[in-house]
Amino acid sequence: MCGNGMLKPLKQKRPLIIASSILLAGAISTLVLTPRMVEWLEQRQQAKIETTLKEDLNKPSVVFTLAEVPAQQRREQLQAIASSETLSLERSRARYLLANDLLKEYEGGPALRQLEGLEKEYPTLVPYILLKRGRGYELTNDTALAQETWQELIETYPDSLASAEALYELGKYDASYWDQGIETFPQHPSIQKVIRERLKENPKQPELLLLLAKYAPYDPNTNSIRDRLVNDYADQLTPEDWQRIADGYWEVNEFYKAAMAYQQADKSPQNYYRIARGQQVQPPGDNKETVIAAYRQLMFGFPKAEETALALKRLAQLSPPQTAITYLDEIIQKFPEQAPEALLDKAALLDKLNRKAEAAKVRQTLLSKYSKSDATAEYRWQVAQDAAETGDALKAWTWAQPITTNNPESSIAPKAAFWVGKWAQQLGRIEDAQAAFEHVVARHPESYYAWRSAVQLGWNVGNFNNVRQILPQVNKPDTRPLPPAGSEMFKELYRLGQDEDAITLFQAEMGDRQTLSVNEGFTDALLKLVQGKNLQGINQVWYLQNKDDPEQEKEWQQLRQTDKYWHALFPFPFYDNIIEWTQRRQLNPLLVTSLMRQESRFEPEIKSPVGATGLMQVMPATGEWVANKINLKDYSLTNPNDNINLGTWYLNYTHSEYSNNSLLAIASYNAGPGNVSKWVKRYRVSDPDVFVEKIPFGETKGYVESVFGNYWNYLRIYNPEISQLLQRYAKQ
Repeated sequence: MCGNGMLKPLKQKRPLIIASSILLAGAISTLVLTPRMVEWLEQRQQAKIETTLKEDLNKPSVVFTLAEVPAQQRREQLQAIASSETLSLERSRARYLLANDLLKEYEGGPALRQLEGLEKEYPTLVPYILLKRGRGYELTNDTALAQETWQELIETYPDSLASAEALYELGKYDASYWDQGIETFPQHPSIQKVIRERLKENPKQPELLLLLAKYAPYDPNTNSIRDRLVNDYADQLTPEDWQRIADGYWEVNEFYKAAMAYQQADKSPQNYYRIARGQQVQPPGDNKETVIAAYRQLMFGFPKAEETALALKRLAQLSPPQTAITYLDEIIQKFPEQAPEALLDKAALLDKLNRKAEAAKVRQTLLSKYSKSDATAEYRWQVAQDAAETGDALKAWTWAQPITTNNPESSIAPKAAFWVGKWAQQLGRIEDAQAAFEHVVARHPESYYAWRSAVQLGWNVGNFNNVRQILPQVNKPDTRPLPPAGSEMFKELYRLGQDEDAITLFQAEMGDRQTLSVNEGFTDALLKLVQGKNLQGINQVWYLQNKDDPEQEKEWQQLRQTDKYWHALFPFPFYDNIIEWTQRRQLNPLLVTSLMRQESRFEPEIKSPVGATGLMQVMPATGEWVANKINLKDYSLTNPNDNINLGTWYLNYTHSEYSNNSLLAIASYNAGPGNVSKWVKRYRVSDPDVFVEKIPFGETKGYVESVFGNYWNYLRIYNPEISQLLQRYAKQ
């Protein structure tokens, strides 16, 4: 990859041509301009540029709508915008996008014409304009001018991460630039490629290994780097190095390795906890006493730390009932935030010891002293369920109703509020029932129970017996969302669909951060989604809510009020394939999308432990049976179109088996038609909500609620009628 030494000096730099001279070239080529006229023209042009630079980067953009359109299909429209004589941000974006399309087609000359003078009009992307211009010169075999352009980028913007790319390209001609890149930009993925190549040539370079452990903690290949540091260079590592290595192991779920590494890092409550927890989660053998000793070391070393409350909880789980109660009592006395859950656990242990009176007293303390806790909501709900099982709707309503007001943020709250409405109906309290259902759609609009409440309120959202036939209107965004984190340069590249550059730049901007903020994590998830890493992206958005830091909790609450949060959590990959096959099968496209999200998180090649494959998790035997039915000769379960073809046929078949009842059809898709038929005969209930509660397979019950919860979310997010209706309720 190396060239033949230093660059040769160039006689003259290529002059930059300003827009005014381009406009003048044809119209007044024979006119002799006085210095004063030239100055006036340049001032006028500069005024136009300054006006353009004041344009809002975030206003609606036609060019942004073309970000995901194939290059050949958008070429004509981009050319029309780029050739406009009116200076504008849209024109600049079109020129940049055209230039990149041309570079990918190895058309260096035409790309250079689009980039000419663009840095004067498009300041947000100036470093990348220079970077791409260098590539254009390289494609025209003017390598000297390419190198000069990249040198200009490094000299003019030494701190820009685009300079790391320039150093990488220059290193192909002179390896000393790679040395500069490693020293200046070790966080940049392109420079990390150089580091990995050098390690292949000479593995015994611990300083380079440490750079990767520090700056590429999430790269799948970095785990072997950490292993080499631990196995070969342990005596050279500092406590700070051990911390980096341990944190990296922890983030990729290598918990036992993390626990061992944390023992060499500085002592802190979190490190002590992870030493114990890591050995508990991934034990090398029978190490119960070792784990208990590690948790107790945390207790005595940091008695007031929040991690100590977790340690006491783990110790209670590892101990016999009487000893466990002692640990729970310590939580109750010293950690009031964790006390409610400890009280609930203590009551359960007292029941096991047949100390019923003491257990009742503990639960009364929970109700009276911690009425607003999640643990209290959990206890109330259990009592309400038990009462409902015996047919005592009044007791069930009485116990569940306070959850809706005292514990509105509890995970149980949507379900409790819905059943408060159902039990009120049984008691003939129609107004109370109406209020309960309205409460669910207003306060918990994202929940499965909001859909069930909307059905009770008479909304046109489909019910179990007719949802398959509904063809709801779907309004998808036509541009990518504005990411909440990253530089303006990154955001512009992302919205233009320049994914390779955007991903590389964002990774470099995050540098050596072991943990990302909510907004950074969400932005990273957006990048995973555009790469087709849908399972990772969706799950990453979901887990953003699990933040202990109050500021991060606030950031998440703000983010989830935005449309982009819900679009990322419920994306629409393979939309065209879904529409094609649902139209053929006369199935609700949102129902199929919802099942697909639950089955595979839109991963075409995913395979379950039992062999279910692809987007709709079709079993090979089922796929073969369906393929014979529809005379499909050559197919692949990992091909999205084939998988959706086979999966929708089978879903249509399960509907036909149950008179188009989608509850039974979806349950059958998961548990098989034989099991569902047994349940229908066994329970003989007319209320579908009661039937769902009685499904004996926990997996299938959760599956049904998840699929229809997905359906409701796709409906409320993408259907304008339901979205507007929910907004009105939310304001009441």
